[in-house]
Amino acid sequence: MDILGLIKSKKAVVGVIGLGYVGLPLAKTFAKKGFKVIGFDSDRAKIEALLQGKSYIKHIPSTTIKDMLSIGFEPTSNFARLSECDCVLICVPTPLTHHREPDMTYVENSCKVISQNLRKGQLIVLESTTYPGTTEEVVRPILESSGLQAGKDFFVGYSPEREDPGNERYETSNIPKVVGADDPYTLELLIALYGQVVVKVVPVSSTKVAEATKILENTFRAVNIALVNELKMVFSAMGIDVWEVIDAASTKPFGFMRFNPGPGLGGHCIPIDPFYLSWKAKEFDMPCRFIEMAGEINTFMPHYVVSRTMEAFSVRGMGLKDAKILLIGLAYKKNVDDCRESPSFKLIELFERFGAKVMFHDPYVSKIPVTREYPHLAGRESVALEFARDADAVVIATDHDCIDYDALLKDARLIVDTRGVYKGAIDKVIKA
Repeated sequence: MDILGLIKSKKAVVGVIGLGYVGLPLAKTFAKKGFKVIGFDSDRAKIEALLQGKSYIKHIPSTTIKDMLSIGFEPTSNFARLSECDCVLICVPTPLTHHREPDMTYVENSCKVISQNLRKGQLIVLESTTYPGTTEEVVRPILESSGLQAGKDFFVGYSPEREDPGNERYETSNIPKVVGADDPYTLELLIALYGQVVVKVVPVSSTKVAEATKILENTFRAVNIALVNELKMVFSAMGIDVWEVIDAASTKPFGFMRFNPGPGLGGHCIPIDPFYLSWKAKEFDMPCRFIEMAGEINTFMPHYVVSRTMEAFSVRGMGLKDAKILLIGLAYKKNVDDCRESPSFKLIELFERFGAKVMFHDPYVSKIPVTREYPHLAGRESVALEFARDADAVVIATDHDCIDYDALLKDARLIVDTRGVYKGAIDKVIKA
């Protein structure tokens, strides 16, 4: 039976490379829809946890992992088993380098290991967010180094992930899936594959268009968040509460979409993807001034928060040196355990650069993990919320719903609110 027949009959074996916030939900979706799924990850700790039926992602309970195992899901670090897969989905990180350029290491390494185990008839799909042209210029050449030819011996396409960790309304199966390929038959394979597991498949004319679609989605958010972040600073100087303004503007039933300011951008996509586009645009001598300006504003926000804290201290005859700061929230957004690219890391670094002593409280993140940018912070543990009583200032970086903000207001001496938790003017609350 050919690959199309295997997909349509659900006899195709699906391999998922990268079992993180994108790959694991994707593996779950295919397994629950009746496909045999093999999950690949180089992190042995993740594989061991999964084999024991334990989840390491908050919104995926361990019971779900056990259910997946019971219906045949196989997590492994043995990448030689890629040859067993009919369809291989790549869900690995695409971070930035220290020079804010695309770091394709994870994608390239995944393609190299696939090429070593590639066989005729396989479908390879990149899901990682990246710049337009990656599938054609990076993925395909590495795979063809195997001696096999794309579009003839094997098939390669692109389908951007659209995960939103912590969103109870949407999961992989009920989010429309964009798919793109550079030949009609591969596009047919993609439509058949994802059509088995998601509510709607949206085919586009090429891998570049599919790649550009995801870049547009996240750049749209980054630019609009930069707008409200800039307005937060402008309105604050005018003595206007930006959150009150946004609440009022949100009552308009047309022509306005709500975006909320914060202490900066976090998550794997929004702080990174616009830079992928602006980097690629330079190849065509096309500036992305709007996008780069938005990036500068969002990157500046942790500095603004620290500046506002220093102003509040100055009014009280204090300085940051030796001050005790309790940071509420390490996760990049509320009600999740995902702290990738979280602005909280930058806030800790900046406060401590000025001599402050920083602790953090996060009910979802018990310990700071090892990160590329802030390895020196790894291992620090979340403290009890009661430490607010001893802190000189409490900085709300993440507005988790489970925090008792009334008790916090009672206990804290000073609160720096970056998320608009508190409404109206309160003496001990500084909006930042």
